[in-house]
Amino acid sequence: MQSLDLHGLKIGVVIPAYRVEKHIAQVIRGIPQQIRTIIVVVDASPDRTRSVVEELADPRVTLLVHERNQGVGGAMVTGFKEALRQELDIVVKMDGDDQMDPVHLPRLLAPLLAGECDMTKCNRYSSLGSLKQMPIIRVIGNTGLTFLVKLASGYWNTFDPANGYIALRTPVLERVDLDALPRRYFFESGFLIELGIQRAVVQDIAAPARYGDEKSSLSVTKTLFEFPPKLVYGFLRRIFWRYFVHDFSAVSLYLLLGLPLVLFGVGYALWWVGSHAGDATVAPAGDVMMSAMPIILGVQLLLQAAALDIQTAPSRPIAPPLRRRESEQTRIPPRTHLQ
Repeated sequence: MQSLDLHGLKIGVVIPAYRVEKHIAQVIRGIPQQIRTIIVVVDASPDRTRSVVEELADPRVTLLVHERNQGVGGAMVTGFKEALRQELDIVVKMDGDDQMDPVHLPRLLAPLLAGECDMTKCNRYSSLGSLKQMPIIRVIGNTGLTFLVKLASGYWNTFDPANGYIALRTPVLERVDLDALPRRYFFESGFLIELGIQRAVVQDIAAPARYGDEKSSLSVTKTLFEFPPKLVYGFLRRIFWRYFVHDFSAVSLYLLLGLPLVLFGVGYALWWVGSHAGDATVAPAGDVMMSAMPIILGVQLLLQAAALDIQTAPSRPIAPPLRRRESEQTRIPPRTHLQ
């Protein structure tokens, strides 16, 4: 952190905490002293997580407690709202299980301080050494998930979407409906989709994770069955808002022409087969062309739309330039409350 000039800026870390009594103290102690705000959201944790945080008595910590478990997404929504209340300039998400090494904080913050992007995100796939540290089941699962999230969010230039080690400018949060964000483990992917709708610029930062004795409570089976439908819905939302509400471009035109052509060609083929079921009639060339040509043209238009979507990934940050305060403002007092 010594290489970054944080003077006049308010930067904080949000930590969603659930069943992390063995790790939370080490996580908080590991955050550099230059970070003067730490928001810990204890998500109805049944262990001593809350007590451990209170016993640390770190003056930087704002402790928020959920009476009912709301998942990592619910905890982050509470933390984000508190970050906005405290008027932070940049907020960092770090989990309470000590997998996210604070040594990477300078590289996460640097592009934000330079005004290059709206959010930075760690990428554990940056090198072969990083992959070797990851359990094989996570490598396989994240590889498939990555493509689906790219498609849904429009961030074709990013990888490792399940990585929750992120930093972002708080003005971006003001443009997102926080209460509509996913509350459980779909939070990271759902948040990327919302940022894609807003056209925020996201940049990957190479950073391996640390794996110790902590156990992931994310079920592989639930991910396989629950994530794809949500990603399809997210994809449709992004396309609607991006190309038919916020803008109307060549992609919009290609979609409006290509999709009906494909549907007509497939529908005509199914109608012809259904109407001639049970007989040996050979389809005339005209009927074949009535089905094949719309499908061919439609697919070509949809492929062109996909190519343009990939080429037009967000490149201009939506957050305004950082403005450093001439003198540090009085820190909004921390609070502990129940939700």
